[in-house]
Amino acid sequence: MARMEEYSRKRRRTHYVRQTVLGVIGTAGILAVAMIAPNVFQVLPHIMGKQRYKLAFQTKTAIGRLAVKGHIRFASRDGKKYVEITEAGKRALALEEAKAVRFAGMNRRWDKRYRMVIFDIPELRRGVRERLRRLMRECGFLGIQKSVWLSPYDCEELIALIKAELRIGKDALYVIVDSIENDSWIKKHFKLQ
Repeated sequence: MARMEEYSRKRRRTHYVRQTVLGVIGTAGILAVAMIAPNVFQVLPHIMGKQRYKLAFQTKTAIGRLAVKGHIRFASRDGKKYVEITEAGKRALALEEAKAVRFAGMNRRWDKRYRMVIFDIPELRRGVRERLRRLMRECGFLGIQKSVWLSPYDCEELIALIKAELRIGKDALYVIVDSIENDSWIKKHFKLQ
């Protein structure tokens, strides 16, 4: 159990470093490679200290992973290496920002309507389907069936970003529902009343 918690903590930290690196590059638009690590150290003060060397390694690894994913690209100008964000990187950054806004807005008043995401993604795109389910969980949705996810809060913009990022278009539908029969368990899950 302790190993799982440690693994989960490391994975969250790695994700956080990667998103921070993408955010720093996204904010600057284009950034000299030599400037990335110092900027990340300024943005992540709580993990500095004894782990500074480890963070530098994680930053380098994060840059490599972001490049492999196509979120950033390397460019050379005047003999210096630069990193710039790609369109895919901008979409990924917008998705992360929308997720953060969604969690910040969850404390507001419920408007007595449910938001459903219903999808039917072919078996050929199983990886996309699993990634969509993972994103639904990460964003606080409740899975009421394998391909039906529910939230009581407005999330149309978030779903549009997810659909664009995963390129699923018509395979996923966003539905606003006024009532669901026997929804007391849903209200209890989301702490609504």
